Amino acid sequence: MKKVKSYVFSILLALTVGGLSALATANNMNIYDKINIPPLSPPGWLFPVVWTILYILMGISAAMIFTSDSNKKDDALFVYAVSLVLNFSWSIFFFNMQAFIISFVILVALWLSIIITIIKYYPINKAAAWLQLPYLLWVTFAGYLNFAIILLN
Repeated sequence: MKKVKSYVFSILLALTVGGLSALATANNMNIYDKINIPPLSPPGWLFPVVWTILYILMGISAAMIFTSDSNKKDDALFVYAVSLVLNFSWSIFFFNMQAFIISFVILVALWLSIIITIIKYYPINKAAAWLQLPYLLWVTFAGYLNFAIILLN
């Protein structure tokens, strides 16, 4: 039962970060109507769908690490926590402040923190590391979008 609670908590934690981010930026989501967007920009409805899936995968991945017996898990989970903070921060700077360059810098830091998370997870639980890969790929794509928005606006 303890393991199930760890998974539920971890998934809810990740989803809460995403939910708080959405609430904090809800009044500024119409930014795409005001700026030039790059080719390959997905429709707006896709973002919450993808992010919900990613937050669930991130939560499962973190729970796999948390419930492991590894003495390296605290360090790995710290880097994951940093990525959650950076993830939340990006939304605030991008949507609320429209600070696209600062947002891109945060996104690069987020991208690096995800890579470090994967590296730290891998020796503890390979599946947990692989579950971070969709997150890395999506943030890479977000980096393209963010950088293109800087160039186009």
